[in-house]
Amino acid sequence: MIRPAKPQDASRIAEIIITNYRVNFYPFFRNDEFYFSELNVVDMAAEYSEGSEELLNTYVYEDNGVIKGIIRVNGTEVVKLYVEPQFQSGGIGAELLQFAVESFGADNLWALEYNSRGIAFYERHGFQLTGEKMIEDEWVPLVKLARNKQE
Repeated sequence: MIRPAKPQDASRIAEIIITNYRVNFYPFFRNDEFYFSELNVVDMAAEYSEGSEELLNTYVYEDNGVIKGIIRVNGTEVVKLYVEPQFQSGGIGAELLQFAVESFGADNLWALEYNSRGIAFYERHGFQLTGEKMIEDEWVPLVKLARNKQE
């Protein structure tokens, strides 16, 4: 079931995001200080406090009381889409992405340039690389994907 995130979901949302950052991004950047000190569940959970912009735009995939994935949408942009690694490749990410497309007209996102698995996932679901790139936080290379509106 996909539902709006609640304040009591904040620590689980933070846990999923941080786990994914460490599993998927740390191997590329090898920045111990950032990934294992600055990036922590307590600070990340605080970003999803009651009334926060992050919480208002976040939806969770919940199965039998367990939050297994999250998606955050801002306008028509998918800002975050993460599934707990143990539950990946089971269709949860596809359901969350389809939810965003159908509910919000989601049609664009930025992905880590090195994340070939993530980029392939988005391409399988109708998104295509636009050729646009940017550097986030002075060291994170991102590529833009957009969805063909006719799909």
